[in-house]
Order: sequence, then structure tokens, then C-alpha cells
Amino acid sequence: MSRKRQVKDKTEKANAEDEKHAGQTPRETLPVQTFDEYQCSGNVEIDFPGLCALLDIKDVPAVSTKQPASSTTETEGGDTEDSQSQTDTASSWSKPCLQVELENEDPLGAKSIKVSGWKVSEQIARVLQKMLPSLSQLQRLQFWQAGLTDRMVISLMNTISLCSNLRVVTLEGNPLPEQSYYHLLSEDSIIAHLSLRNNRIGDESARLIGSALSTTRSSNKNLLSLNLAFNSIGDAGAAHIAQGLRLNCALLFLSLSNNQIGDPGAAQLAAILGDFALTHDEVVERRKLLLERTQSSSLKVDSDQTSADQLPSAPSSTSLSSKGTSKKKEASKKDEKPAANRENPKSNKKSSDAKTSQSKGGKAGGKEKQQTPQEDQSSTALTEQEESVEIGNPLLDQSLKHRDGQIFLPGNTTLTSLNLAGNRITEKSLPQFLTLLEMQSEGGGLLRLCLERNCFPPESAAGYRQGLLFGSGYFLANMPLAKDLLHPSPEEEKRRHKKKRLVQSPNSYFMDVKCPGCYKITTVFSHAQTVVLCVGCSTVLCQPTGGKARLTEGCSFRRKQH
Repeated sequence: MSRKRQVKDKTEKANAEDEKHAGQTPRETLPVQTFDEYQCSGNVEIDFPGLCALLDIKDVPAVSTKQPASSTTETEGGDTEDSQSQTDTASSWSKPCLQVELENEDPLGAKSIKVSGWKVSEQIARVLQKMLPSLSQLQRLQFWQAGLTDRMVISLMNTISLCSNLRVVTLEGNPLPEQSYYHLLSEDSIIAHLSLRNNRIGDESARLIGSALSTTRSSNKNLLSLNLAFNSIGDAGAAHIAQGLRLNCALLFLSLSNNQIGDPGAAQLAAILGDFALTHDEVVERRKLLLERTQSSSLKVDSDQTSADQLPSAPSSTSLSSKGTSKKKEASKKDEKPAANRENPKSNKKSSDAKTSQSKGGKAGGKEKQQTPQEDQSSTALTEQEESVEIGNPLLDQSLKHRDGQIFLPGNTTLTSLNLAGNRITEKSLPQFLTLLEMQSEGGGLLRLCLERNCFPPESAAGYRQGLLFGSGYFLANMPLAKDLLHPSPEEEKRRHKKKRLVQSPNSYFMDVKCPGCYKITTVFSHAQTVVLCVGCSTVLCQPTGGKARLTEGCSFRRKQH
């Protein structure tokens, strides 16, 4: 009996161990992942809480996703959309929430991420840096009063470079002790639209930002709009920004509103709109660039000549070897000539003019000589392409002028919008702006200059021609904006048939566009043929396409009723 009991006990223990192992097999096949081993799926609702759990974060912010609104709901149901946005903002203020906007109904299509009104910790920053590169459709990243540190911003810049489609970055209400904002404007940055409002940016940070815009050796080539409103840049900072605009050929929109800028700073900004003399460092750098270009072109010419000289050397060696066996080959040539004449009469004419001592290798060499003009054309095309790329540097501009022993460079004609509203500019700066704008109107330049809410009455600007419209803040250079279509003057009404841009098509209409930055409403013509900016924050609302205007991502609109 004792043996049977022992056998039963052994079998029971074995079965119990098997059950334990059977219960542990799923955990053994799926080991616990660490934070570094976690593979993001691109779904924010899954990846964000999963990564927070791996870092043992106690208070995990909720993820709030917003489905894309169709055009019908935006145009017809605008009130419902506003109410929905109000409820979303109310819920987001109640507790920390990561707001995600989807491109479509696919949870993997996150196109916008917003952190609003809650402090981002170091651990949350690590989670975002881990998760953002997996979002292939991410276009916009917004931080408003998020408590980011300098270290977070620098690491965030390294993460942004891994996001292929991210072009819009907003960092507002987030002062940094070390003023590391200039990292977002580095030469290799992919950001196209950057907003740094209300960050207490001073003159030192403005100097770093100006250096990031352009120097004699580097320049930011991707940034299209920069919003520095509601900071403390002042006159010294405006001078640094103007210095960065001297050699920058990419920035289109710049907002410096409410920055305590007076007449000295405005004069510095106005000076870069007209012709300006190159400094000593810029002249030295220009000479270096010219020397590098001449050296590179001479090296290419030498390489082309050496390659052309080496081409006939191969048939000469073969011709020497063919002369040693002349008797046998001459007999074979005599037999092959009639066949060659029958097959290719053109080659017969060429061979009859050539000497009988030339061999087949010599004919091959002749073919190579015929290909050399194509090679020369390709090489010249490459040199022309490289020269065109080098000419993109403003220091190598062909329209440079020599006057009074100095070299003058044409002013910045790339900048199309400059917002200087809410500063300390007086009447003294108005004539300078007007003369420079008149000079630019011939060859491009500013299309919008906003000078409202400065230290001069609107009546004082009435005598400065119709170029500056201080009531609305627009400067027009034969480029009608949507606002002018609503209330045209009688003269414009008479000439309306001559301006094809103002003629409405059967499907055209006016619409109220809500800015995604400041939520102000701007009336926009559906077929506007110019860039339309928000009157509040200078955000680009729509861009011309030749037909129906294309709204910027994030803008909502509602069709106006006639």
C-alpha cells in the first residue's frame, strides 16, 4: 500500500507541475518587454499608454482622438463643430490629455498631436520621442504651456528630424532658461512653419535665431514662416533678425508683432528690403566661393581633357598589334570587303576613305570618338547644374552692383509678409518703408506689411499714397487679396472686367475661414489668387493654385450665405 501511495503522490506532483508550466507557457513565449525593446505600432491610443506603463508612470495622460470633419459638416454644421470643439477644450482642461487629430478614420493616421496646458515630465518626453518617429503621417506638433526644458527641446529637435512628414511645429508659452529655440531653425531642420509666440525671447535669443536664419557659411532653406509675436525682442533683437534676413532666401512670412520694437529696429528691418552693402566678412566669403567655383570648373575641364586624350590610346595599341599580322588580316579583309559593302554601304564609304592599315580596333576607337561629344555635353550639363546650385547663394548673385568702392547686394525679395503690429514705431519710419516698398514693387518683395497699433495715428499715414493701407495693415503691389473683393472701390468696379483674377467663376464663393492658431475668422475668396494670412497671427490660411484656393491643414471654413 505504501508503494501505491508513493506512486500516486509522484503522479499528482507531476500533474501539478505540468499545470503550472502549462499556465506559464504564454508568458514564457511572450517575455516582458523593456522600454527600449518596445516596437511602436503607429497607433497613439495603444503606444502611448503602453510606453507609459513600461516607465511606471502613475498619472498617465489620457489620449483624445479627433476624427476628421467632412466638408459638409464644416460648411453646413459650423455651430455643431464649434460646440464640439468647446466640449473638447473643456474636457482637456479638466485633466492632462494628449490631443490627437487623425487624417482619416484609420487609427494609424495621426496627423496632429497637441499638448495644451499641462506640464510634460522627463518620462513623458521620452515616451513622445520614442513614439513620434513611428507616426508616418504626422504633420503638426503643438506645445502650449507644456513646461518643456532646454534639454527636452534639443532632444525633440533630434526626434523631429526622423519624422518624414512633420512640417509645422508650435512651441508657445514655454520660456526656456538657456534660450534653445534656435535649434529648431538649424540648417538641417525640416520644419517649414514654426511658431514661438509668448516665450519671453530677448535680444540674445534673437541673435541666435538670426544666426540660424543665415550666416555667410550657412542658411536655413526649409523654413517658410516664423511667428515671434508677443516676445521681448526689442530694437537690438530686431537688428539681429534683420542680419539673419540678409542672406536668407527661403523665409516668406515673419511676424514680430508686440515685441517692443521702435524706430531703430524698424529701420534695421527696412534696410534689408533695399540694396545693402556687403560687410568685410561677406566680401571675403564671396571671394572664397568664387575661387572654389573656378577651381572646381578647372578641375572638371582637366578631367574631361584627360579622358578625351585617353580614349584614342586603346586603338593605337591594337593597331600596332594588328600590323604584326598584316598578311593574314589583309587577306581576310579582302574577302570580307564585299560582304561589308553589301550589308552597310555607309560604312563602306568611311572605310574607303580610311587607310588599309587600320584594324577593327581602330574602328572601335572611331566609334568612341563619336561618343565623346555626348560625354562633353553631359559633363557641361553637370557643371551648369552645379553652377546653378552655387548661384543660389546670394553672395554669388549676378545682379551685384559696384558703387563707391563697395559691393551692393539686392535686398531681400523673398519675404512677402512682415507683421510689425503692436510695437513702438512712430511716423519717422513711414517714409523709409514707403520708398523701399516702392522699389521692391518692380521686382517682387513684400505683399503685406502690417503696422497697425503703433505709435502714430492712422490719419498721419493718409498722405503716404495708397500703397500702405494702415487701417487693414496690407501693402498691395498689384496683388488683390480676398478682403478687397468684398468692398471694392468704384474705380475697381469699373475696371473689374479687366482683372481676370477678380472675376468670379460660376462655382466661386466667399467663406469664413477659422485660423487654427488664434481661432479668428477671416473672409476668404474661394478662388483667391494670392496668399491670404490671418489678421491676428499671420498664419497662412490659403495658397493660390491657379483655380480654387487650397486651404492650409487645420483650417476650418464655412460658406457665406449671399
